[in-house]
Amino acid sequence: MKKVLILGSGLVARPIIRYLLKKNFFVTVASNTPDRALEMIDGNPHGTVVDWDASAESQLDAMIAAHDITVSLLPFGYHVGVATLCLKNRKSMVTTSYVKPEMKALDAAAREAGVILLNELGLDPGIDHMSAMRIIDHIHNNEGAVLEFYSFCGALPAPEAADNPFKYKFTWSPKGVLMAGNNDGVYLRHGEIINVPTEDLFKNPILIECPQVGTLEVYPNRDSLAYKDLYGIPETRTLYRGTLRNQDWCGILDYMKTIGLFSYDPIDMTGMTYADLLSRQLAVGSGQSATDHRISTSAHQHITTSLKWLGLFDTTPMNRSQASPFDVVSDLMIGKMSLKENERDMVVMQHTFLAGYSDGRKEVIRSRMLDFGIPGDDTAVARTVALPAAIGVEMILNGEIPATGVHIPVIPEIYTPILNQLEAMGIRMEEEFGLPVSENIQ
Repeated sequence: MKKVLILGSGLVARPIIRYLLKKNFFVTVASNTPDRALEMIDGNPHGTVVDWDASAESQLDAMIAAHDITVSLLPFGYHVGVATLCLKNRKSMVTTSYVKPEMKALDAAAREAGVILLNELGLDPGIDHMSAMRIIDHIHNNEGAVLEFYSFCGALPAPEAADNPFKYKFTWSPKGVLMAGNNDGVYLRHGEIINVPTEDLFKNPILIECPQVGTLEVYPNRDSLAYKDLYGIPETRTLYRGTLRNQDWCGILDYMKTIGLFSYDPIDMTGMTYADLLSRQLAVGSGQSATDHRISTSAHQHITTSLKWLGLFDTTPMNRSQASPFDVVSDLMIGKMSLKENERDMVVMQHTFLAGYSDGRKEVIRSRMLDFGIPGDDTAVARTVALPAAIGVEMILNGEIPATGVHIPVIPEIYTPILNQLEAMGIRMEEEFGLPVSENIQ
């Protein structure tokens, strides 16, 4: 029986554990929360749990040596260390995280060891790569060119659960969601490179209509330019990767950023209430009336409503000393905006291509996915992040991926069987070909 070592028992661990156990692999979950991991094993005799801390390198080395493959679900900063031990023991590894330069630098060593370090095998990154490459390869195989490419993805509450002014709830790393809002963005549109500094990230969102969901906003997702090479589309004049949110999110967060509520700079908050912090950031008097005046004259009323709902008008003491506005606001948001057990989340993904052919013909190709979580069971985020990785592990153990080195899932021998298996499990990109040019993103 092949043995799989899974490092971590966080939000996305349960679907991958379930999948691999059903496939009759032996699964060891190494976690610093062993009770949680035991719940995920659910008494299966082919599963076991090891109480392990990520700092215990010698223990990790021994565990890797004793297993056929390792899945790292740890924070991304640990992946290179895990990969190095995998290479030492000539064992393959799978992650759902972005490839960092330090991981890419292990490519030659992985080839020499005859193993694959397969990264970015989740949702975004992961399903986005695979579903995009399926269409890109289709266009190129038909002697066409990718003239424009837009790729949008978002993890959101299902419409009935979007019941707060932000219309958002956390279904994965809350701090990660909010920290991403402090990123810069860069994309290519109509031949022009557009650099978006962090202070402008939420300004001028693109609007799209999503069936069963309604109007969604899109803002830039980091650096889109790198995907020209990753996807093999040097010909494209538009390449925009974006994050999807419900309407009003961008306007609210843009205002909060403008007044410094997402600043990482620590300040002395001794004796301050939440209202004091907001007044300080607004640089006007104190109390609700001053805050109301400042907001209402510079933004829409829903921003006032949102900040009140969040608790930033409360005269409750914060009981903090040195802290950053980001710390305070992110803690408030996490406390009030987590998905409840009886609520559904959803994952929305959309690719839109403008393809051109040698005979002068053009078409828009659109690929969409809408996946809902199951209350009391797995969230849509957990399923769509974990299951691609689980299928990848199965393929590697069955000898179905001959590639070695550091990879992401952009080659047909990886993405085709994984997408086919996901479709069999109900996770499907619905593809539309031959749409008129008017259907392109405006």
